[in-house]
Amino acid sequence: MESTQDLISLLNLSGKKLSKSHRRIAEYIVQHYDKAVFMTAAALGEAVGVSESTVVRFAMALGYEGYPQLQHSLQELVHHRLTAVQRFEMSSDIRQEDVLPTVLKADMLNIRHTVEGMNSQAFADVVERLLSAQSIYVLGLRSAAPLAQFFGYYLHFIFDDVRVVASGTSDVFETISRIRKTDVLVGISFPRYSTRTLEAMRFAHQSGAQVIGLTDGPMSPLNREADICLSARTDMASFVDSLVAPLSLINALLVALALKKKDDLNRHFEKLEGIWDAYSVYINRENQ
Repeated sequence: MESTQDLISLLNLSGKKLSKSHRRIAEYIVQHYDKAVFMTAAALGEAVGVSESTVVRFAMALGYEGYPQLQHSLQELVHHRLTAVQRFEMSSDIRQEDVLPTVLKADMLNIRHTVEGMNSQAFADVVERLLSAQSIYVLGLRSAAPLAQFFGYYLHFIFDDVRVVASGTSDVFETISRIRKTDVLVGISFPRYSTRTLEAMRFAHQSGAQVIGLTDGPMSPLNREADICLSARTDMASFVDSLVAPLSLINALLVALALKKKDDLNRHFEKLEGIWDAYSVYINRENQ
């Protein structure tokens, strides 16, 4: 984790001179960032040995409307730095009987924050870029691999040339080696961000292809490598990545694309239904 001054600089607050008590709060956040950024103002104040109001004034001294706004910025800063051990420790105080409602409510909150923060113009732009692509590459490694596979599976119904890159890291560049200016690469990654995904996005961009990122927010490193990014919240209740909001965002993209190609898709599904029936791909409802 950065020094206290580095932390303040990252928040664009390096010109602010902090009081002694405020400096203690900043130092505590730096030394215990994995827990501090998820504390309430009262809990943080108690840990540091200052009042809750001092913590609130600390946030306001740094230019925020209040402590919740500062806390959100800090969470964005440290989110991708948390190790699996630190993630797991975050859930160690959840009672066993509270696990189900805690996790489900956290996922619901992720979807709500994703909806509230969505840029509708950026969403429409991504849809148009995908529609105009000659080939679509969907890249998701490690925990993002199921998202890439799901997205690619349904994109295959809509487009002729879709290539999913979700296997081992050794063949990523072989798969995208022929990417062209007429193509689009969709890179999917969330904390902890995949180094190979960023490298592949950079390669695609250097090859002239359009690059779209699906990630968790404006501080994600994917923003540096993509022409445009869509964000979905993935705040976790434990070491497990919360992929509910990203999956909902992918669903929305698929529906938007399908509506744009409604007539073609209807004809394609009519043909597929005949194939599925002929080869008993699905259980016949008459035989259930």
